[in-house]
Amino acid sequence: MTTVSAIAVYCGSKPGNNPAYAEAAQALGAAFAARGIRLVYGGGRIGLMGLVADSVLAGGGEVTGVIPRFLSEWEVEHQFVTELVEVDTMHERKQRMFDAADAFVILPGGLGTLEEAFEVITWKQLRQHDKPIIVLDVDGYWQHLLALVDGVIAEGFAHPAARDLFTSVTRVDEVFDAIAAAPPPHMDVFTDHL
Repeated sequence: MTTVSAIAVYCGSKPGNNPAYAEAAQALGAAFAARGIRLVYGGGRIGLMGLVADSVLAGGGEVTGVIPRFLSEWEVEHQFVTELVEVDTMHERKQRMFDAADAFVILPGGLGTLEEAFEVITWKQLRQHDKPIIVLDVDGYWQHLLALVDGVIAEGFAHPAARDLFTSVTRVDEVFDAIAAAPPPHMDVFTDHL
């Protein structure tokens, strides 16, 4: 794995009901700042998105926010990030975030977070990238997602090696070791259907 200088974080524009989610977002942001890693995220200043960005900034780190113009008002774009990129569409947002990131971390979030996560996981399955993807399973939040992926494999819709397309950890301090140890995508997850 090459040096990681920027990580995209996918997470909720709401804080969720469990205070542990906010604590993890803040701890992750502080860890980015301490390691000199730029945060790439969705550009909002509300929910977990805002908390992780504020934490990076408070620690003296750099933050790139990417937000579609139509969401600027709804997600209350963050005016104080290092760089705010406004784009026209959600597709452009995801592509810009993908291009700017060396790895991905998935914090708790809603349907948009799921969509972003599955897209980068699928792109990795299709061998369009080999960037590490880390699911930060705060307080068991992502257990249903992990069970769903295991079910997809068990029912024959994905190769067992598809489970290695991402790594699940439970603590912020495990994220960076998981990034360093992330395996490249196995050819079987791409060719299994042939």
